[in-house]
Amino acid sequence: MFVSSLFYLPLTFFLLIAASASLETSPKAYVVYMGGSSIDEGEDVENMESSHLQLLSSISSRKLSRESILHHYHHAFSGFSAFLTENEASALSSREDVVSVFPDSFLHLHTTRSWDFLEVGSSERIRSRYHHPRNDVIIGIIDTGVWPESPSFDDEGLGEIPARWKGTCMETSDFKRSNCNRKLIGARYYDVSISSSNGTEERAVKLRGTPRDSVGHGTHTASTAGGARVQNASYYGLAEGVARGGSPSARIATYKACSEEGCSSSAILKAMDDAIKDGVDIISISIGTSSLFQVDYLNDPIAIGAFHAEQMGVMVVCSGGNDGPEPSTVINTAPWIFTVGASSIDREFQSTLVLGNGKKLRGSAINFLNGTSSREYPIVFGGEVAAKYVPVNESRNCYPGSLDPKKVSGKIVVCINSDPTLTRRVKKLVVEGVGAKGMVLVDGTLMGNPFDAGLFPFTQVDDSAGSEILKYIGTTKNPSAVILPTHVVSNSSPAPSVAYFSSRGPGVLTENILKPDIIAPGIAILAATVPTNDASSVPKGKKPSGYILKSGTSMACPHVAGSAAIIRSMHQWWSPSVIKSALMTTATLSSNVGKPLTDSFGQTASPHEAGSGEISPYKALHPGLAYETTTEDYLLFLCYYGYPENKIRAIARTKTKFTSCPKHSTGDLISNINYPSISIQTLSKRGAPITVKRTVTNFGPINSTYIAAVESPRGLVVEVSPHEIAFSPTVRRASYRVTFRGTKAAGDNYNFGSITWSDGRHSVRTVFSVNVVA
Repeated sequence: MFVSSLFYLPLTFFLLIAASASLETSPKAYVVYMGGSSIDEGEDVENMESSHLQLLSSISSRKLSRESILHHYHHAFSGFSAFLTENEASALSSREDVVSVFPDSFLHLHTTRSWDFLEVGSSERIRSRYHHPRNDVIIGIIDTGVWPESPSFDDEGLGEIPARWKGTCMETSDFKRSNCNRKLIGARYYDVSISSSNGTEERAVKLRGTPRDSVGHGTHTASTAGGARVQNASYYGLAEGVARGGSPSARIATYKACSEEGCSSSAILKAMDDAIKDGVDIISISIGTSSLFQVDYLNDPIAIGAFHAEQMGVMVVCSGGNDGPEPSTVINTAPWIFTVGASSIDREFQSTLVLGNGKKLRGSAINFLNGTSSREYPIVFGGEVAAKYVPVNESRNCYPGSLDPKKVSGKIVVCINSDPTLTRRVKKLVVEGVGAKGMVLVDGTLMGNPFDAGLFPFTQVDDSAGSEILKYIGTTKNPSAVILPTHVVSNSSPAPSVAYFSSRGPGVLTENILKPDIIAPGIAILAATVPTNDASSVPKGKKPSGYILKSGTSMACPHVAGSAAIIRSMHQWWSPSVIKSALMTTATLSSNVGKPLTDSFGQTASPHEAGSGEISPYKALHPGLAYETTTEDYLLFLCYYGYPENKIRAIARTKTKFTSCPKHSTGDLISNINYPSISIQTLSKRGAPITVKRTVTNFGPINSTYIAAVESPRGLVVEVSPHEIAFSPTVRRASYRVTFRGTKAAGDNYNFGSITWSDGRHSVRTVFSVNVVA
């Protein structure tokens, strides 16, 4: 037997190696990025597509046809996506005319009162200037599609579709051209291509799509950015009021590149290329990679598409991710992307827990319980009702399979949240699944982000209340409790504050660009959705709701896109970088109680959490000064980052004057990019001071003088030169330098502050972040 085993071992090993080699050479989806587009208006696109096939055929021994290529990119940038073997991908990446080749990975979705709350920060004088907005601003939403029947996409009162619109409304069996109108002017979808094995080989499979949203995410973001005014909107009576987008007069075009499973990077690139070609002014993308697996700028589909969008005058706004509160989790950090974090508004959703002794404890949740109160039930702690052989720590956290159904059935269960990898939804399903009558979660960190428990009695309390509950359970013979239905608390404070989940800076790829750029409402935002007949979420006697409360930087992103549309409607010729600068330099850094913005822990929020602050769209209509960041600035950024000149030339093509990188290009020079904020990765206490340059353009009164004021932490010396800038009919732009000295600054940590230029009417604030090292 021993000899027999030895005999078969080499054969088995050989078969494993052969199988592994077969898998390695099986075609998989890749994106081939070839830089800026070389197609001029009127040039034969069919010839371009043929050239892509010829290029692919030149490095492949397989039999190929036009169907071998999934998507062609040819308007704003050049390239294609196709199923390639690893050898083919490697061969293409080594070609001079190819910038990068990367796998077609799946990216993830970052999932009324908010707009009214944003307006509170603007004076009546500023708001009154915004009378009759133009209605030809077009916002492109790349997401999960759209539910066109929502009242948020009603086109009443809108004029004809802008003549420059070149898009389309794609028809499928469940989506007709008539579903589009003067509000929802375009709807595209992209077939999802997957790699599937039939037992002997890998092959490409196309799954047909539709513009219709089945998830609700795309409908929510589209209506937040530019939805029409809808009276008496609510989520089963909660948050009742007028639902509207930031720019109700804007037009919406949707591009379905995502499903419930995620978003294909090749489809996102195609959607961006189409959106630019169609004529959108602003693209809103609430999508991104995991913060743990960030790729560099030339292998990131959103960064690639956004660069060429910016090059062609289209602003791209992206969510910054939901991986907070840990540092260095922010994504979509390219300087040409407007990166958005999430904040709260002055509204809370409270669900009170009443103990059997009459004590009332404030909780947070969204639930729909019948009547004014629920029935009283016995209350138990998860740690004391563990299933057999289950560690107490697991039952305390209400792990799947950790609770004994016999001990839990008919009771309210108290769970703690010492393991954040287990979501609230999972804990709720675990408790509900073993027959409990309700759940109390002890976790103060997420109370600002209410969990939607549907019809199941649920509330979340802070640690102090949790201690009181456990003490009551431990000292009472027959402890009981009741969870009351949700009620809305308006005008709560302090607001805004940075959401617990909002991803933080500094950026992983470079710390010399400050990210996120800004924060906007992203907690419990009411907007349109896909009506669902899910019995577990629709209250008895109610029809499925067309509106829902959602949280995430996904919800914050369209708030900024809508704000940009407001500005674009009033200032048609402002570039994306000017609009971005206006929103950043006029952002507010104080709450509704007049104190500095805070994070979810109650501490003063830093620029790594809040960026330049909370958007104030109406203040941004008149910023005074602006930082114009040009395509040449972004190309210099790529030089400083270390990309080869030939790759950068391919990206630039003929749309810029770029010829070569500066002789001494280093990452430290990134801080000199003309950006509306300042970030310095390393300032040595013992080394030389660091000086950065900025240039501002006057968008205010022709004759004006601005004086600089500096706010800086103790020990960090910040000098602005010149200290005063005068503008006149012949002087519209001016430069200044900022020198940072860290000799006496606190070492080994970031120092934050700001520089504010003021002419008595305008305040132009530029926040800075400087990492001082001993």
